Amino acid sequence: MTERPVDLSSLPSYGARRRLFSARKFALMASVVAGLGAAVYGFSPQQGPIDVFTSAAHAQVNNEVRKVERPIGFADIVERVKPSVISVKINIADKSSKDDSANKDDDSPFQPGSPMERFFRRFGGPDGLPPGLRGGPRGGRGPVTGQGSGFFISPDGYAVTNNHVVDGADKVEVTMDDGKTFTAKVIGTDPRTDLALIKVEGSKDFPFAKLSDSKPRIGDWVLAVGNPFGLGGTVTAGIVSASGRDIGNGPYDDFIQIDAPVNKGNSGGPAFDTNGEVMGVNTAIYSPSGGSVGIAFSIPASTVKNVIAQLKDKGSVSRGWIGVQIQPVTSDIADSLGMKKAEGALVAEPQSNGPAAKAGIQSGDVITGVNGEPVKDAKELARTIGGLAPGAAVKLNVLQKGQDKVINLTLGQLPNTIEAKADTDKEDKGSLSKGTGVPKLGLTVAPANSVAGAGREGVVVTEVDPKSAAAERGFKEGDVILEVAGKSVGTAGEVREAIDAARTDNKNSVLMRVKSGGSSRFVAVPLAKG
Repeated sequence: MTERPVDLSSLPSYGARRRLFSARKFALMASVVAGLGAAVYGFSPQQGPIDVFTSAAHAQVNNEVRKVERPIGFADIVERVKPSVISVKINIADKSSKDDSANKDDDSPFQPGSPMERFFRRFGGPDGLPPGLRGGPRGGRGPVTGQGSGFFISPDGYAVTNNHVVDGADKVEVTMDDGKTFTAKVIGTDPRTDLALIKVEGSKDFPFAKLSDSKPRIGDWVLAVGNPFGLGGTVTAGIVSASGRDIGNGPYDDFIQIDAPVNKGNSGGPAFDTNGEVMGVNTAIYSPSGGSVGIAFSIPASTVKNVIAQLKDKGSVSRGWIGVQIQPVTSDIADSLGMKKAEGALVAEPQSNGPAAKAGIQSGDVITGVNGEPVKDAKELARTIGGLAPGAAVKLNVLQKGQDKVINLTLGQLPNTIEAKADTDKEDKGSLSKGTGVPKLGLTVAPANSVAGAGREGVVVTEVDPKSAAAERGFKEGDVILEVAGKSVGTAGEVREAIDAARTDNKNSVLMRVKSGGSSRFVAVPLAKG
């Protein structure tokens, strides 16, 4: 027997059910239409339909919506500041014929071994070039061209860019946002902060940007405007992700870190805040690949103001100088000196006839303040002193032999070059004697005057136990220990006596002044128990 599908329409009840479903469906559809109508027109039993698009109630809702903060956009700011930003193109003539002995595999414009050269080799693109610079043919032959960014800071044509963008340029050309092109002249450069001032002739009404007077906060919005990859005016947005960054460029590092995408060609361009003021000048990126990975560094506006004012006035920058070799105060060093906090800058050695030496500052002193303002660390001291003019009178707060003092001195001028010192590591150490052991330190020492090339003061390290605390602190054969716990030493016995005195005073570590490679430093070595 074959079964067939049942025809529901043939059943007596089907027609009634269908009629009921249709009625319900109609009622549901009618209610939806009525709801839409009410939504569009409104309804009042007394007054009939109301057009909400023109009603007073709708006007009130619109006013309330306008009061609600809209999503943040940057179009208004960009429209106002973008005309002040310029593209900077440089040309360096072919100089290979003048120096064929140069390394042809190196297109870097920086001196070999210089701070900027080391930084861009570490953080720049695959060829080690700074953002924006492009060499000629591989091997350094042929002219070199480069592209960077900049911005006007005055209507008469003064503009800021990076030193590494225009360094060594034979010709500098700038292109404005509207496409107009001008030739620019380099007024002055400052390699220590990587800033340059250029001047464009041809108008007295250039659009310009204002350098901010306020310090940006971490989390503030930032807009980077520049010329990445030679594409012309490009805007990227992000936030200030850190401040006070030290990237190993020099003693004046105080960079703002931003996460707005910055690429090759953005160098010298401005980083704007939401007031349309320049918070910093983009100078470097951290990039294993050569492209943006969200970490870029900007020179703070406060530094730019100081440097640019001097470049405009005299074409160079003069910095204050006190003539000391300084180092950070670590927790071990602070403990050795009886300090409650590891702060300030430890004087490893004052330079002969320098302002500090003449004022009475000694090795082992800790500079904790300048003109009443606390100094956090050695970097901050260098920046503070470097920001003052030569000849200025300053008051230094100094911890000297456990006593707080105020020392007055007049700043000298920071020399452009550093005098080379004799490197004791390169002198003959073949006659190092076996010396006498200092088991508590893991060192063997001998009087310095008994070892050729070690000098007349202190004790020379002749052997270091590789498993000792001294080895962990970087001691090596040939180092000369000048002081232990603030006392001059000349024999192994005097070293042991100074250590025993430190242990009697319940010190956890002993502070030593060590000469290595022609320079001095302090090292805190933990004392073994027992």
